[in-house]
Parts: sequence; C-alpha cells; structure tokens
Amino acid sequence: MADSFLIRGGARLTGKVEISGSKNSALPILAACLLAEGKTTLKSVPRLSDIDSMVKLLGEMGCHVFRHEPTEARVGALPPLNGNLDIEVTDERVSEARYDIVKTMRASICVLGPLLAKRKRAVVSIPGGCAIGDRPVDLHVRGLQKLGAEFTTEGGNIVGTVRGRLKGCRMYLGGAMGPTVLGTINVMCAAALAEGETVLVGAACEPEVTDCANLLNKMGAKITGHGTPEIRIEGVDKLVGAEHRIIPDRIECGTFMMAAAITNGELELKHCNLDHLIAVQDRLDEVGVKIRRENGTIFVSSSRRLNPIEMTTQPFPGFPTDLQAQLMALLCLADGMSVITERIFPDRFLHVGELNRMGAKIRKEGPTAIVHGVKELQGAAVMCSDLRASAALVLAGLAAKGQTRLDRVYHIDRGYEKIEQKLMAVGADIERVAER
Repeated sequence: MADSFLIRGGARLTGKVEISGSKNSALPILAACLLAEGKTTLKSVPRLSDIDSMVKLLGEMGCHVFRHEPTEARVGALPPLNGNLDIEVTDERVSEARYDIVKTMRASICVLGPLLAKRKRAVVSIPGGCAIGDRPVDLHVRGLQKLGAEFTTEGGNIVGTVRGRLKGCRMYLGGAMGPTVLGTINVMCAAALAEGETVLVGAACEPEVTDCANLLNKMGAKITGHGTPEIRIEGVDKLVGAEHRIIPDRIECGTFMMAAAITNGELELKHCNLDHLIAVQDRLDEVGVKIRRENGTIFVSSSRRLNPIEMTTQPFPGFPTDLQAQLMALLCLADGMSVITERIFPDRFLHVGELNRMGAKIRKEGPTAIVHGVKELQGAAVMCSDLRASAALVLAGLAAKGQTRLDRVYHIDRGYEKIEQKLMAVGADIERVAER
C-alpha cells in the first residue's frame, strides 16, 4: 500500500534538524565494497529504500551485510538516524545484478566496474530509476572498454568480461551533457585494481566522487586528483576493508535550507558541509536568505521578502540539478520574475504542472522555466513524479494556505530519511497516511 502526506501549510519552521549521510555517495560506495577483502564498516549510511535495494543486491552477490541499530544520542525530538553498516564479501561466484532490483534504482550500474575488476565478469540489467529523461550508461561502458573489458548485450543485460587483468590507460570521460558522476566512480573503482596507471580526463568533480576515492585510498588504492577534472589512479594488486564515514547529504541539506526560507522560519542544520553547497548559498544569498555557518552547523533564516533570481543548473561546483525543483518552489513566492534553466536533465520539469495546480505561475520554454512570483500558494491534491520533484511539492505544501495531499511519497522515501519526522520536530503540520 502506498503512502501519502497530508500537509497543513502556514507553520514557521524553527529548531534543529540533523542531516543524514548522502544517498548519492552511499550507493556507489556500497558497490565499491565488492572490491575489498575483509570487512568494511560504513558510518552515516541513511535508511532509505534505494539503500535497502543496494544492500539486497550486495547480498545476492555474496556479501554479508549487517546494519547496527542507531545508537548516537540525538537532539530534542529528532528521530534516531542510521546505525553503522558492516559489509564483507564471503562468496565471489555470483556476478549478476538482476533486473527486478536494478529497475528500481539507477545506481546499481555502479557494480559493473567493481565486478569486472575483481571477478572478471559482470551481468548487469540496463537500469531504470527516476523519470527525468534518458540517462545512458554508454560512458560507463566506453570507459571500462578502454581498460580492456569486452561487452555484449543479451536480453536487456550488459554482459562484460575481462581476460586476465584490466590495464590502465589515459582516457577522456566527458559526455554530451558534461561529466558523468557514476561513470567516473565506476571507471575509478575498476582502475584501482588495474595494471599500471589510469588517468581520467574530464572526470566529474562532485563531492560524491571524492568521498568514494577517499574510501578506496583507505582500502589501499593509490588515487590522486579526485575533486578535479583529472584523476590519476595507480593500480594495486588488492584492496582490504576499511572504516569510513559517508559525507553529509548536500541535497537534503539544501532542501532544508529552502524549507526554512519558504516558511519564513529559522533552522539550525547539524552535520553539513557548506563547501559542497557553494553555488546554492550564492543563489540563496541573492534571494534574501540569511545563511551562517559555525563548524559543521548551518543557521538559516529568511527575510519576509524574497527576491527573484536567475539560475542555471551545472555540474559541480555549479548549482545541482537535484535542487532545481526545490528552488523553483521557493521562487514561486518571490517578488517578481525568476528564470531557471536546466542544463543537466532538460526534461526535469515534471513538478511544474503540479506547482501550477497549487496556484504558482510557471511557464516552461524548452529547458527553461519562467516563474512569476505569486502572493500565496493554495493547498491541493498533487502527485510525486520523481524524487526531487516530490521534495519541491513538500516545500510548497509547507508554505501553502490550507491542506495539501501528496500522493506516491515512495519517491521521497528513496532519498530522504524520515523527512516527515524531521519536519514535524521543527514545527511542520505533516502526517503520513495510507493512500486513498
């Protein structure tokens, strides 16, 4: 049975929110654990349906995965978050990622590189995931081919094999829509166990790439240049288990920053890295949102009047596509006309129609949305279409007059840990109910 959220808007959010570990970092890092001998312990792995799918996939591939109960003392009324995850490879015979797991989650493509490097064979179903346009995996395959893997497609599966050992080389990794985050991680993981040096030119610079490289280095890999467009990897003979804390979720953090702004509230966000949100901070400054940091805590408040702005999504360190929908919800209430251009996934505007149902005035023109600010949004029955669009509708519901009913919230559960409990703890009137 699917769930819905009932949101009664108008409450100012005030208080503390603890930001979970990053979903987009944890998923490829879990896949990278296939490379190591012995036990790897990961801290701050969020409890999400996508993570559960990846854990199930690793279980089928001969990993023993154990999740500890949450133990850390928590702030006030906040829900307890994730416990540690122990992963150990105990059986290397299975090299297949089945369609019924892969179809729910694109990140399962991340097992391709580790399986080829460690087990010399990989059968991965061509992935599903979010409805935000075609996200091809050809860059992953092309990069792994350059290391010496051979590929065929059979019955909807990518079948890769390696004769002997992968061999390092210099390669360009960019694509038509810029660098690929998961592709960079996939090839980097494979190259860690390849013979000789690999140089990835045009690599993605996202914090999630750096996080995975940091774990691989703890396991014994020799990777330098991560976080820049040129990553160098000196192949090693083996990797061993390590201990690692996943970085905070910059998208969840950005979502709560905008939740504070749209409700004219004041939030204290714990466990954040504002360096990962430099472009978001820049745009929110222009809107009139006040952001102050002290160590790992961010204080966010906003003025009554929100300024209209222009924003274009770009690869890191630019404004993340995963926060475009949430910013659009905020700009619905700005005083004037804003322009948002989507350069990463041009089809990523499924939330426009639903926001307009709530009284927004948004016009779509190709990869651009023109947002005319309105005085207030109205509660309505709306539906989630993808993970980040759903978050935008939650934000709109928090600010809207009256009640909003949000159906198909399983999309939100893929990427936000206990979001309604975190919101309730800071004053939101939101409850999870069974879908009608």
